[in-house]
Amino acid sequence: DVVSGERVRVLEGHTGWVLGVAFSPDGVLLVSAGEDRTVRVWDAASGELVRVLEGHPGGVWCLAFNPVKPLLATAGADGTIRLWK
Repeated sequence: DVVSGERVRVLEGHTGWVLGVAFSPDGVLLVSAGEDRTVRVWDAASGELVRVLEGHPGGVWCLAFNPVKPLLATAGADGTIRLWK
């Protein structure tokens, strides 16, 4: 909670460093990028893991949502950018 400083939830699942996080434009999803080569999609309200995206052969360094279309862009240590629906 930003106002009280109280921790609301801890999301666990990555097996290495978490290198980036982003909320979907509607605030429904929270997505995390990991050193473990995965992108994890979480329900922001419940903290439940919704999906694990795999495909980068190295760590996933950053991510961003398209504010207009339902697309997620991720960039990895392999020098590639991947788009996810």
